Order: sequence, then C-alpha cells, then structure tokens
Amino acid sequence: MAAKRTSNELDAAERDAMPDSAYAFPRERKEPLNDASHVRNAIARFDQVQDVTDEERREAFRRIRRAADKFGVEMSATRWQELGKPTAPKKSKS
Repeated sequence: MAAKRTSNELDAAERDAMPDSAYAFPRERKEPLNDASHVRNAIARFDQVQDVTDEERREAFRRIRRAADKFGVEMSATRWQELGKPTAPKKSKS
C-alpha cells in the first residue's frame, strides 16, 4: 500500500524534473522553491543545510526572498544569518 502524499510533497521524479534554479541551494539541489509551502520549509530549514559556503547561503537567501515575494510568503528576516533561527515569543501586555 502506497503512503498517502500531501499535495505539497514532491516525489523523486518531480524533483528530478525541476531545474537546479528552482532550488534555494542549486548545487546541492536542496530546498525546492516551487510553491508557498516549500518556501516556508526552505526558510525554516535554512540553517540545517550542510556543506555549503557563506556565498551559497547569500545566494540561497536571495532566491528564497524572491520566491517568498512570488508566492506571498511573509519573511521577516533581512539577512541570511537570521533564517532558520527560532524567534523569541512576543510578550503579551497585561
């Protein structure tokens, strides 16, 4: 019995068909940027990608920012060093 896929999952054939330019990290083919869900995942997992240079992270940040704009994903980070880091919870006013 095949596992049920959610609509935002890519199978191996779909990933293979995507050009390198559709990924935040093209050399590694990591973090696809083909829809809003994947853009949000790329933001959340940015600091988990291994074996990439700071220059590749700068380029990935630019790609993610463009994809976020394209798909209407809110992105508060202004520097690549901020991506994937947990944000402090907002204090409630009492």
